[in-house]
Amino acid sequence: FKKVLRYEGFFGLYRGLLPQLIGVAPEKAIKLTVNDFVRDKFTQRDGSIPLFAEILAGGCAGGSQVIFTNPLEIVKIRLQVAGEITTGPRVSALTVMKDLGLFGLYKGAKACFLRDIPFSAIYFPVYAHCKLMLADENGHVRGLNLLTAGAIAGVPAASLVTPADVIKTRLQVAARAGQTTYSGVTDCFVKILREEGPSAFWKGAAARVFRSSPQFGVTLLTYELLQRWLYVDFGGIKPSGSEPHPKSRISGLPPVNPDHLGGYRLATATFAGIENKFGLSLPKFRAASATPVKTKAAA
Repeated sequence: FKKVLRYEGFFGLYRGLLPQLIGVAPEKAIKLTVNDFVRDKFTQRDGSIPLFAEILAGGCAGGSQVIFTNPLEIVKIRLQVAGEITTGPRVSALTVMKDLGLFGLYKGAKACFLRDIPFSAIYFPVYAHCKLMLADENGHVRGLNLLTAGAIAGVPAASLVTPADVIKTRLQVAARAGQTTYSGVTDCFVKILREEGPSAFWKGAAARVFRSSPQFGVTLLTYELLQRWLYVDFGGIKPSGSEPHPKSRISGLPPVNPDHLGGYRLATATFAGIENKFGLSLPKFRAASATPVKTKAAA
């Protein structure tokens, strides 16, 4: 941080910002939509989702975003590293894309999969369970609690995938004269382990946490609020996503009668809810069964 400020100035901290701004919207849109879509498919009748389904949904979401993530990452890294070089022509996002070509933009994609799939597989289940813990008795989660849940979930997700992020960065950065080159994920892993030791895989872990936690906290807060206000349904069903679904505490509702329009059942549920909320015990009435009237036979 101090070196960047000293040699590149304040604006050096924002190198590579433009490609991030361009691609972050479609990337997050795909990621969050896929997560909610898969979760919705595994949602049971009582509103619960098995843990394996939460992990699967997160993994699918992480894998689906790589088509946008990898080109953005490699352009961002090349621009950030270019700031260390004081001599030579000025490097821009367009020159990086021109030099790499279409297939070059996906260099290190395997390592990107190794980072993004575990990240989302950890992040979204932790986020959903944090939301359940922070929800009120009615299952509603306030905005501040949404922000807190998103920030908390980013800590384990960002820190645990740091080794994959280190490998991805080493593969995508342009090697200078005298620096070690890598031919793939396995080759990069072996060389880092042999030359720098296991601790090298955890370089930048703190910086990743400080970036990812507030970033995903704000992202999920914005997404949740927009989803509640301006949702687009899947096949006529509102995507519940990671919304908490508290189990009903009202029991003993009358069976559904096809001859009724639902008013009696609605009224029963309403009065039962009032009893639970205020601790009342309202009188209950049962419909009297009609008894046939016997008439005397005419004499």
